[in-house]
Amino acid sequence: MIDETVDEIREMQTHSSSVVAVKAAEALRELLDREFATVEEYARSLERNASALQRAQPSHASLYNTQREIVSRIEGGEFDTIEAAKVETDAAIDDVVESVERAKHEAATNAVHLLPDGTTVLTHDYSSTVVEAIELAAREGHHIDVYVSEARPRYLGRRTARTLAAIDRVETTLIVDGAAGQYLDECDRVLLGMSAIVEDTLYNRVGTFPIAATAAELAVPVSVVGASEKLIEEGFVFENEFRSPAEVMREPAEGFSVANPAYDATPAHLLDGVVTETGTEKLG
Repeated sequence: MIDETVDEIREMQTHSSSVVAVKAAEALRELLDREFATVEEYARSLERNASALQRAQPSHASLYNTQREIVSRIEGGEFDTIEAAKVETDAAIDDVVESVERAKHEAATNAVHLLPDGTTVLTHDYSSTVVEAIELAAREGHHIDVYVSEARPRYLGRRTARTLAAIDRVETTLIVDGAAGQYLDECDRVLLGMSAIVEDTLYNRVGTFPIAATAAELAVPVSVVGASEKLIEEGFVFENEFRSPAEVMREPAEGFSVANPAYDATPAHLLDGVVTETGTEKLG
């Protein structure tokens, strides 16, 4: 299961970073059914498998933090038996999963005030927290128009559009990434998720930076919503991923190269604020 989860995360079959974090945490339960000679051997196996899961998607701060939390609970404890270490691991996984889900929901709830009745927003990529915020606002009776950029790589925005289209009182329009400037002037706000915020830089799906820069030119506020565990001050180094050229064009490139980065970096000064489970804060 762990190897399968590593492959799944690496291939981006699970798209939301919080979903990735939960899936990776649950994958570690496989170790609870394995036999180990000593507590030390068990702890080494836990650390090795957690590292493999982290390396599968090094761009996700939530994956990094949740795996580190589980491992630290074992490395920092004193266990007389392997079973005791496994019981603590099981509890740590439960705590991590509950924390991720709670933080997502509370961040989404805190973002509802950004979506008053009649508002028009633009969103990019697929963020389960952004989707939940829009759904919660709609449940309160707010009518919301949403422009969704299709989002490379893998056109994750299409998933967002399909999900939002099923929500009552939400009118959804899917646009190509390059058309964001065409529609931003109609928008009251840009609402984005995040892979990570490291110091004064937002790392998110490629295309976020030009959207944020264009929104700044048009005086459209850009808000980011997500769990606070994605805000990193130290210990995490963001690593971009470069996807296969075949995702851009199927035929071989002759005489030129194809670049397909998964993420880009947006300066925090372009953001109006970041909404987490603890509230809204400014960066920079």
